[in-house]
Amino acid sequence: MKKSVRFLNAATGAFIGVFIGSGIYRIYDYAMHPGLYALQAAPWYSYILINALFTLAVVALLLIIRRFVRKRY
Repeated sequence: MKKSVRFLNAATGAFIGVFIGSGIYRIYDYAMHPGLYALQAAPWYSYILINALFTLAVVALLLIIRRFVRKRY
């Protein structure tokens, strides 16, 4: 049980870390090249919002799985 819970914790942290890193990079890229983002129809932060929803869904799923694993054992 400890290995599976540890793996689920690591996966949760990895998804959150990747989201934070990609968000910081997107903000930095927008600050360096605002003209490229002005050509797009969607706002520059729409990619961050889409990643946030995906990350939220995956983290919620991992937390639910972790809860079932802890209850089972």
